Parts: sequence; C-alpha cells; structure tokens
Amino acid sequence: MQYRFKQLLKNTILFLVLTITSCQAQTSTKQSAQTPILGAEQIENYLPIIKGKNLAIVGNQTSVIPHKNGYTHLVDTLLSYNQNILKVFAPEHGFRGQADAGEKVNNSRDAKTGLPIISLYGHHKKPTPEDLADVDMVIFDIQDVGARFYTYISTLHYVMEACAEQAIPLLILDRPNPNGHYIDGPILEHQFKSFVGMHPVPVVHGLSIAEYAQMINGEGWLNNGIKAKLELVKLKHYNKAEIYEVPINPSPNLPNAKAINLYPSLCFFEGTTVNAGRGTNLQFQIYGSPFLKQETYTFNFTPQPNKGAKHPKHEAKLCFGENLSTSPQLAELNLKWLIKAYKNTKNQDDFFNSFFNKLAGNASLQEQIKAGKTADEIKQSWQKGLIEYQKKIEPYLLYQ
Repeated sequence: MQYRFKQLLKNTILFLVLTITSCQAQTSTKQSAQTPILGAEQIENYLPIIKGKNLAIVGNQTSVIPHKNGYTHLVDTLLSYNQNILKVFAPEHGFRGQADAGEKVNNSRDAKTGLPIISLYGHHKKPTPEDLADVDMVIFDIQDVGARFYTYISTLHYVMEACAEQAIPLLILDRPNPNGHYIDGPILEHQFKSFVGMHPVPVVHGLSIAEYAQMINGEGWLNNGIKAKLELVKLKHYNKAEIYEVPINPSPNLPNAKAINLYPSLCFFEGTTVNAGRGTNLQFQIYGSPFLKQETYTFNFTPQPNKGAKHPKHEAKLCFGENLSTSPQLAELNLKWLIKAYKNTKNQDDFFNSFFNKLAGNASLQEQIKAGKTADEIKQSWQKGLIEYQKKIEPYLLYQ
C-alpha cells in the first residue's frame, strides 16, 4: 500500500512537470511567433509589384532581411532574385552608416555590387529628375527611431516629393518604431522648420515609417500639396506597446537599445554646451561638460575622436555629468536632465546655441527653462497640441 502511494505520488509529480514544461514550450512558441515580421521579409508580397521594373533603393546599413543565420541586405536579396536595381539613394550617415552626424556624404559606388550610390545628404537632399529619369519604382527601407529630429523622416519627405513630381510609385517596406510606445514633446512651429524638423509633429511622433508617409500625403505637406503614389508592405504581429530592439544600429552614435530610448531626451543637449556622449562608447547614454559644476556631478569622461565623432564636442577635455546607461526605460521625454544641467552650468548665458530652437521646434522651450519652469510645468504647456495631434494621426494608423 505504501509502495503504491509513493508510485502514485511520483507519477503525479511527473505528470505536473511534463504539463508545466509543455505549457512553457507553447508559451515560448507563442511569444516567438509574435515577433514582428518586417515589410522587407515579406518578399512574396512585393516581388510581384517590383518584377520587371527598373528599381532604385533608398536604404542604408539597416535595410536588412533577418534569417536563421543572420541578416542579408535588401539590395543583395533582390539581386539574388534577379531584380533590376539601377541605383541606391543613401541618407545621412551614408549607405554603410559610417559618416558622422551632419557630415556631408559624397556620391560613390558600392564596393560589393558596383551599384552607384547617390547621396541624399551631400549636394542635394532630394532626388533630382535626372536621378529618377530611368527609374520605374523607388523602394524605401530604412530603420527610423521615432524622433522628429532624426533625419530619415526628412529624407522620406523629399523622396516622396521627388517621386510624386515624376509620377513614380514609392514602395515602403515598413519597420517597427523602437520608440513607438509613446508620444511626447512640443509640436513643431512652422517658423522653426528645418531638416531636423520638417513637419508639425511632436518630438516623439509614435509612428512607423509607413504611417508617417501616409500622414505626409494626407496632410498635404509635400510641395503644392501633391501626393506620392504609395505602395505599403505592412508589418505583421506588431504591437506598439512592446519595445522593439533594432537588429542593426541605425547610426554610429546610437549603438544600442538604451541609446535609442534616451536619444529623444538627450538630443536637446546637441543645442547646448553639453556633450551627449559623442566621442565615447556610451553615446546618448551619458552627458557632461567642462562647464558643469564638479560638486554637483561626480561622473566624468573625456571625449576622444571615434567612429561617428571625428571631432566631438569638448574633445580631450574632462567633462562632468551623469551616466544614464542603467537608468529605467523611458515612456516619456525627460526634461529634468536638461533643466538640471542649465541650473548647474558655470555659464548660463552661453548654455544654449542657435541649434537648440530647431531641435525644440520652437523658442518657448528655451525661454521656459531660462524662466525656471519645472519639467511638469513645461510638459503641461504641450498637452493641447498633443491631444490635437493624437486626433490628427488616427486616419493614418496601421497598428495599435
């Protein structure tokens, strides 16, 4: 009797273990099945659209298709399908993503494929009629990070405009927005329009590239209100509430998910005397300046030339600041670091430079900080614009 009881208990425990293991396996499979499927991955959906056409690709190092052994570049993949790619258009940082922020990029040829690369961050930011003269369709596939001042959406605008003017359809292979889980910041005012802010959207816009393209069309933001003919390959299994980690660094100074998450908040420092980590291996994860008070800031670093920052701000000078590389995930803009730095700099009159208002998209943010407004008070002033923006984007949303 005792033996039978022990055997029954043993079998029951084994059954429970196997059940739990099975449930865990099913859960794991379910989770992996929900990994977003990129537009570029869905070759069967767009191959019929591009077949037999003369193609131009707007892409960079992020234009990759994942597979079990790694990644294959979109250009290489389409060439393997015998598609006729005539040229590549490259945005800021170049086709291979090696150039510094703001560094002009010259036309060149791709060493691997021999294709001509036309820079859209050199002599011109918009494809010319001559660039598109022999093109039947343009494909746009670039990983964005969801911030208004990240210039890939400005390149999108000019590519859409050029395609619309030449009656060339634009195929957009969509990618998730790694900062798509929130919307925040002041709406850009028209007089502050520039290549780091072309549209009346908040700093963190919450849209994928395809959604953003639909908004550009729908709001009539292209020259004379013209509209591009868009073909979209939507993402599958994409939930904006889930954080998406990009497989390839979108630019030299966004080396990881933490930098991408902090970028919308720390990029404001680009318009000040503060270095946001350029010239270190913690780009957009730290900030500091020789002018910040040493008694307030215990962390320090010395910027040195490196990949993506040939001449970083305060090169070879000891900077005092904060290390945010282990800070919690952000779901809103953090202004407290900017306000703290302004209050604790030795030269408040020189703290802001002429670039700051372009990044902010207005003059009021700088004025509010100088006036001693708190982060909460400043953010409250954005709310009306954000509510209106949320309503404006509803017709263009492809995902929740």
